[in-house]
Amino acid sequence: MASRANQRILLGCVLLCAAALPCADSSRLKAAESQPQLPVASANFPTASAARLAGDGRQTRFVLDIDQTVSFRAVTLADPYRVVVDVPQVNFQLPAGTGSGGRGLVKAFRYGLVMPGGSRIVFDLTGPAKIANSYVVEAANGQPARLVLEMEEVERTAFVPSLAPENRPELRPAIADPPPATVPASAHPEAGQKADGRAVVVIDPGHGGIDNGTQSSGESEKNLVLAFGLALRERLEKTGKYRVVMTRDDDTFIPLNDRVKVARRLKAALFVSIHADALPRAEGDAQGATIYTLSDKASDAEAQRLADAENRADAIAGFNLAEEPTDVADILIDLTQRETRTFSSRFARLLMGEMKSTVRMHKHPLKSAGFRVLKAPDVPSVLVEIGYVSNKGDLEHLVSEGWRSRAVGSMAQAIDGFLAKRMATAGSSN
Repeated sequence: MASRANQRILLGCVLLCAAALPCADSSRLKAAESQPQLPVASANFPTASAARLAGDGRQTRFVLDIDQTVSFRAVTLADPYRVVVDVPQVNFQLPAGTGSGGRGLVKAFRYGLVMPGGSRIVFDLTGPAKIANSYVVEAANGQPARLVLEMEEVERTAFVPSLAPENRPELRPAIADPPPATVPASAHPEAGQKADGRAVVVIDPGHGGIDNGTQSSGESEKNLVLAFGLALRERLEKTGKYRVVMTRDDDTFIPLNDRVKVARRLKAALFVSIHADALPRAEGDAQGATIYTLSDKASDAEAQRLADAENRADAIAGFNLAEEPTDVADILIDLTQRETRTFSSRFARLLMGEMKSTVRMHKHPLKSAGFRVLKAPDVPSVLVEIGYVSNKGDLEHLVSEGWRSRAVGSMAQAIDGFLAKRMATAGSSN
């Protein structure tokens, strides 16, 4: 078996070769997921105050009341059938529940921020349709400006997406693509050290922007996990030991693959994704924190359900991004990934040990599944479901600053213990 150093050199060579291959990403859409917005200063942004649907299964009209005219771009998509409308950043102040119900050709619609300066409205359709007309009406006679979209039913055989994939204008990613990855023999990416010697820890609050995540009793997962992530960053930065990077620190959607790229580009020592699960009422009740690591085969049906739900996140933003192509042979990736998974599992066990003394844990606290955000082959990664928003007791904890402080403290303690050992091991190998 090749030594660890030889494995790194071999992987680095292959990655260099892969970086030289033609990149297919330029012809693929980079869509950002969007969640309902957190309160932000938005005096300069147009404000949407009402939205409504009218019509039937043959013709349906959408009207958005807005305090100033805006430019927009509307496209139709298939698999599933959708209409996507992109506008400059809008302050959506719509009544609660807007978009959850449909009418005519529209099953439901959602809206929110997809990138700084850009918002999106996504309509889920009952079947194939075309945009028969779309326009903006200026304010007049005491009535607000309005964005109007008129949709008409078409036969499945006649449906054509508005834009062929190769001709779709590409949205600027929320986080720029990293430079081609290389693994120089003299570096120790497994230690995640920067020039100043500090380990890099990437905190990934799930969801954001147009993607609320789970919701219960007026609370959204995206807001709960962002608050937790910010508190964890503050706790870690106070130690001065780490360079802490957030995949998002506001209500912006970040595509799943971009979250992974952040960790890889920075050669992070650890990637921690924060979520808060929920169970449908028909599936009973569950409570407590759960820690997930990557596995090709889910540890149980609940883990598989959660992974499937989380892996669909990009589709929430309107464009279902397929898995990125594998530029490196699986056998070579496996050389690094086996060791990375070992480290991930080690951290998960350490984290469970710290958290169980301060917060309630799930009855099966360690699980595994094929989460896309855990697939960096060279960065130890875990996904932590800090609780169930569908459980009354857990939700009370999730909104409690005292509970959050205790949970953050135990997580920081686990990170300290894990990275202290890794850094010492990396230093002794120099």
